[in-house]
Amino acid sequence: MNFANNKEYQARVYEIVRSIPRGRVMTYGQIAGILGDGYTPRTVGYVMHAAESENVPWQRVINSQGKCSTGRLTIPVNLQQDMLEQEGVVFSDRGKCDLKTFKWWPEGTEPVDEQIDLFSRE
Repeated sequence: MNFANNKEYQARVYEIVRSIPRGRVMTYGQIAGILGDGYTPRTVGYVMHAAESENVPWQRVINSQGKCSTGRLTIPVNLQQDMLEQEGVVFSDRGKCDLKTFKWWPEGTEPVDEQIDLFSRE
């Protein structure tokens, strides 16, 4: 079964992404980890590829390094980073944001120990 094309699967991803506040981000792996079995960073990425047509703030989902994954895939180039910067997310000269500052957790999903973030490795 192709989970990324499953409407229920997509709806669960989009529900989380729609809750990300302006100026904050989540990672593909973080979303997959919160949703559990059957979700992977890669399949969340596939779902996000179609998110623009679903009124979902797709730009708020980035990779585990704090970088935008769309980079040169959009026109204009770096559209995702530009959109996030307009929301107040700050990126270094290397195109990386500080996840300790900008990563957002839905209520009840925060890591118990901030030093241990199980979803930081994707």
